[in-house]
Amino acid sequence: MMMKLWKWYQNCLSFHPLKTQVISSGVLWGVGDIAAQYVTHSNARRRLHLSDTDADFKVNWKRVAITSTFGFAFVGPVGHFWYEGLDKFIKLKLHLQPKSARFVAAKVAMDGLIFGPLDLLVFFTYMGFSTGKNSVQVKEDLKRDFLPALALEGGVWPIVQIANFRYVPVRYQLLYVNIFCLLDSAFLSWVEQQKDAAWKQWFTSFTSVKERGGQGRL
Repeated sequence: MMMKLWKWYQNCLSFHPLKTQVISSGVLWGVGDIAAQYVTHSNARRRLHLSDTDADFKVNWKRVAITSTFGFAFVGPVGHFWYEGLDKFIKLKLHLQPKSARFVAAKVAMDGLIFGPLDLLVFFTYMGFSTGKNSVQVKEDLKRDFLPALALEGGVWPIVQIANFRYVPVRYQLLYVNIFCLLDSAFLSWVEQQKDAAWKQWFTSFTSVKERGGQGRL
């Protein structure tokens, strides 16, 4: 069964690479959001000591559709061209030997400094506007969510991408990323649903102190 599914995916990827990545990204981000909703629900139930009958888990399908659309509209197409273009750029412009330490390091650095922050910025901005918030509210959400997510993801994605860029053929690097995006979408959805959690307030208070310190030196 799994071999048939893998061959089917390979066939789709060969003949319709962009369409395959767009569809798989949308599906995986939707599934990831359901997982995030379940984790948030389970934590709330334990914290409030609710019984199973008092707090049945119900999927917020509107939120799933919103998150899945992000996968379809941004992660799929942008990720497809980003990873293909990144490989060509480092090979042809930087003239680095594929699979070498410098080649992998350059890819990881560019992915973490460019695509990672952009992905988070677009995600939180899109999620804010899609739920009816105005620009001021979206800006406040970005202040609350962006830095904590960037810091936490910054400790994980470089390790994931080292293995990706070193061992996975370019043709399947997008699939590799999309599989981890299942976990990533669950994580980002969870971060967004945490609102003003204490651990987020630590990050925002830290940046506020830095800003005041910077102003004091001017």
